[in-house]
Amino acid sequence: MEQSDANKEAVRDNPPGCCLFCSHEMKGRTFLEYGSVFAIRDNFPVSEGHFLVIPRRHTADFFGMTREERNDAGELLAILRERIASEDPSITGFNVGANCGVSAGQSVMHAHIHLIPRRDGDVPDPRGGVRGVIPRKAKY
Repeated sequence: MEQSDANKEAVRDNPPGCCLFCSHEMKGRTFLEYGSVFAIRDNFPVSEGHFLVIPRRHTADFFGMTREERNDAGELLAILRERIASEDPSITGFNVGANCGVSAGQSVMHAHIHLIPRRDGDVPDPRGGVRGVIPRKAKY
């Protein structure tokens, strides 16, 4: 299957040698590591405690991750969830997700998975969760 022109352009704008998540700066921002992945705090958090889990190897999105990277990411997400939930009793839920491609909202063309803590009352009606990426489709 071929990438869309928008995805090709975004990947071209973030080649591996220039990728934000491949930069040496990431070593100083690493919060936790597990196997082939590491976690950092999101620079533009949706909520307090928002983290990104990122494979060390440059690949465009979640679907380009190897089985090992996906497994390691799952383990690190579970470890992070446990740690941040135990440190903050106001957390009552989580959203976990990956934006894959420009049309899905991906802005850094290196695979990463968001772990977003949620709290009771942080939005008036949380029903629909990740379906809210298309607001008129969130409620069903």
